[in-house]
Amino acid sequence: MVSEFVGPLGVVTGVLVRFWPVWLALALVLAASFTYKKRLGLYGQLFDSYVGIAGVIICLFWLFTAVFASTISPFNPLQQIVVMKDALPGAIEPETHKIFLFGGDKLARDVFSRMVYGSQIVLIIAPAATGFALMVGITLGLPAGYYGGKIDTVLSFLANLVLAFPVILLFYLLVTPGIMDTPIPYGMAGLFFIFPIIFFCVLFWTRYKNRPDRLYLLLGLTLVIGGWIYVGLVFDKDPLRIVHIDPNQLNIFVAVVFASSPGVFRIVRGLTMDIKTRDYVAAAQTRGETPWYIMLWEILPNARGPLIVDTCLRIGYTTILLGTLGYFGLGLAPESPDWGTAIKDASRLLRQTIHPALPPTIALMSFVLGLNLLADSLREQSLKD
Repeated sequence: MVSEFVGPLGVVTGVLVRFWPVWLALALVLAASFTYKKRLGLYGQLFDSYVGIAGVIICLFWLFTAVFASTISPFNPLQQIVVMKDALPGAIEPETHKIFLFGGDKLARDVFSRMVYGSQIVLIIAPAATGFALMVGITLGLPAGYYGGKIDTVLSFLANLVLAFPVILLFYLLVTPGIMDTPIPYGMAGLFFIFPIIFFCVLFWTRYKNRPDRLYLLLGLTLVIGGWIYVGLVFDKDPLRIVHIDPNQLNIFVAVVFASSPGVFRIVRGLTMDIKTRDYVAAAQTRGETPWYIMLWEILPNARGPLIVDTCLRIGYTTILLGTLGYFGLGLAPESPDWGTAIKDASRLLRQTIHPALPPTIALMSFVLGLNLLADSLREQSLKD
């Protein structure tokens, strides 16, 4: 049994001190941002409103927390210290005399350290999965909105088919453990992960097809880097062992991309149908530009405002989804420190003081709040433009 504790003031002070790398990084970034905000374009404009400032600060806080997790955390998130099982907040570990700031969980792991390391998982999976969904939605939404006709009919039907399926049931089917024994997730990963390669190859081809020196360089880099990442993610055959994803992470990744892509598709399709009627698109058609050049270099840049806002919101939705899946035991491995799993592990433990589910819950809530504030500020700026 643990006999030594620090009081509430000691816990608060300890938390603030442990986050010193985050405070330092935030101070440097914010000082530079306010100094040069007029030169920073859209990012600089976020500092013209309190909503934008709050959103940036919260998102940067968790970004720097993920980056400096090993420095902030006093313990390994998987380390079990038997005497600290179900320890109360402020309990002092007898051997190292380090403090379990938020107490210990039922497996004698430090709740604070697990919350901090959980930010790494969220800030890797959520933005990356949203980015791939964005690539799929853009690559299919542009031709659907620009060409219309049968292409639009077929792609819209497929998108609506996925959107019509109950979301909870869809994710349950896609992330259930037994599905990893089938080729379904790997086949879907192989399909989805090829879209970024196709997108950038077409992007560079339409722009530099008359400049072979630059074209071949960019295409070569795209195929080499894209192929390397593709082989590592889909087949786990990266020769350098740098690009790797666990099977259960791949499962969740594919599920998020599959469920999010139709929504991105519909947004891009609608924006394309609107923008293609503008005068500058007609001017590009008069110049003899190809349809894909017009889609990628005339339409897409002018649709960036709504897409950036939607991306921020989708990262937030994905974060909530990861937490929900983890809570129901359908997320990452049981020992994972992700916030959803931490909430599930702590949900059956009752205390008179701070509940161990509270820190990861507040972490998840605050990160999603920061993304929503950021999206609101970006929406305001896009309306001004």
